[in-house]
Amino acid sequence: MSEAVAIAATARRVSPPNPWVGAVLVTTDGRRFLGATEVPGHRHAEIVALDAARAAGADLPGAALVVTLEPCNHTGRTGPCTEAIVEAGITSVVVGIEDPDPLVAGRGIGRLVEAGLLVNVGIGAEEVRRQLAAYIHHRCTGRPLVILKLAATVDGRIAAPDGTSRWITGEAARAEVHRLRAESDAVLVGSGTVKADDPALTVRHGGGPDPQRVVLGTAPPGAKVHPCWEMHGPLPGVLDELGSRGVLQLLVEGGARVAHSFHSAGLVDRYVIHLAPALSGGNEAPAMFQGAGAGTLSEFWRGRVVSLRTLGPDVELVLEAESTKEQP
Repeated sequence: MSEAVAIAATARRVSPPNPWVGAVLVTTDGRRFLGATEVPGHRHAEIVALDAARAAGADLPGAALVVTLEPCNHTGRTGPCTEAIVEAGITSVVVGIEDPDPLVAGRGIGRLVEAGLLVNVGIGAEEVRRQLAAYIHHRCTGRPLVILKLAATVDGRIAAPDGTSRWITGEAARAEVHRLRAESDAVLVGSGTVKADDPALTVRHGGGPDPQRVVLGTAPPGAKVHPCWEMHGPLPGVLDELGSRGVLQLLVEGGARVAHSFHSAGLVDRYVIHLAPALSGGNEAPAMFQGAGAGTLSEFWRGRVVSLRTLGPDVELVLEAESTKEQP
């Protein structure tokens, strides 16, 4: 299963809005064939592995298949993977997790069991859930997984009193932001940030496709963020609309007013905070959040620490709200 998870990671930037899935096919003579989901409309991971085995002249009857996500049992832009598995003569399938998509939701596993295959579900489930967190969240809520990225000094300041902010964090942290952009389907900022900083919000250092750019409000003509989606109205409605457009993961990059809006509404699923070993040393510089906060200690937001690591001279702290732990 760990091998299947590793090959699934190679599909992370090409398969959305479909899930990034990995498969390992093991024949009776011990030969192994790998598969990862291709771009939408093309082969799923199971079919890629099956085709690789056939191309190598391998005997498929009696083989075992390990796949991170439940095989589909419906016809969309591709045919049902379950039928291909059954027709190949595979006798056992190991599945990481059930697919929470209503079109699948146990039907794939049910079809395999009905056909007489031995099916084992739940091997490596936690690892798979972590890898497919954005997909699971989208299928369970209809909205994208919201990641709020913040860069600040240790005392929580995002710029100097005169407005200068480039760069608080170093090159390694900025490269990580580009990687996050490449893995996100869309990146969002407020119109104030566009007017003040004119960011391009493209992937220049992380490798991979540029995300869809979203501006809350109206972007000035000629801004680097164009072409973009300009969105208005309450944030829950914005997330519903983005989810309906196939955005599985949304990276919110700023500014402080937008960060506060998402945080205070309880709409952030993961906080990625980059802290520089620097101190503003006063209260004149702008803080990470601009707006009213908790009035008393008991009202503070509390989550769980997912990871803590250094990025060059900086520290990356990742926090998650407990509510993001959907179980398919």
